[in-house]
This record gives sequence, structure tokens and C-alpha cells, in this order.
Amino acid sequence: MNIRKAITKETISLGLAAREKNAIIEELVDLLDKAGRISDRKAVLRCVLEREKKMSTGMHNGLAIPHGKTDTVDGLVAAVGLIPEGVDFESMDQQPSRIFILTVSPANRAGPHIQFLAEISRLMNRADVRKQILEANNLEALHALLTET
Repeated sequence: MNIRKAITKETISLGLAAREKNAIIEELVDLLDKAGRISDRKAVLRCVLEREKKMSTGMHNGLAIPHGKTDTVDGLVAAVGLIPEGVDFESMDQQPSRIFILTVSPANRAGPHIQFLAEISRLMNRADVRKQILEANNLEALHALLTET
């Protein structure tokens, strides 16, 4: 799975307006919808929210990776949003989440989903990359950081 194929400039927000978990997820799904990356907004939102109910996708180091699987997408798609000051996302490390990467993939194909999560995790383990992402001041810079690092 190539991060470059999953994330486009149209699916990135430098400043999410939402400050509550479900609203953040909804705003990220809306990015995918407005970019024409999904065909059934309600199904995508439902699958991600259902997954989130099972266990929070708030990780460590200010990262949250809400995700879900649905047959309403043909391939893996992703949206990225930032809240530099951080919000509570019920993270594993109990720290505020700042970088949100929502991904949705077909229900019957696990490989691309697992590979994408591995690539994103590897990238986000780097403190310098997380800092650069949070300091990005335009979509092009943030897109380049995510897809070329």
C-alpha cells in the first residue's frame, strides 16, 4: 500500500474544527466525501464509529488512527486532520491527540489496510516527522511530509 495513493491534498485539513471524538471522525469522513473518494458517506461513517466503539484508536505520541472496513469502497482511502493543541481521544498513553489519520478499506481485503497502518505507524514513530506535520503551514507541505518521507 502506497501512502501517496491513499492520501490526497483534498483529504487533508490543517485545522479540524471538531473537538470531540465522533465529530472529528465525521469531519474526516466529510473530507473523503467532498473529495469524491467515497460513494456512501453514511456507511463509511457508520463503520468507523462502530470500530471506535470496540476500542479507541487513539494511539501514542499524539496520534489517532480511526479506521473501518466496508464494502462501499473499492480501495483504501485516507483523510488526515490536525488539531495542534490536542484533544482527548481516549488515547492509550492518556495524552491529547493532535494528528488524526482516518482510513477506510474494503471489508474483504486485509492486506492493504495492515500495510497502510504499518507504514503510517513507522512514519509517526519519528518525533521529528510529527513535529514537522504539526508545524506544516500549507496542504502541499503536509502532503509532501506524509507521502515523501
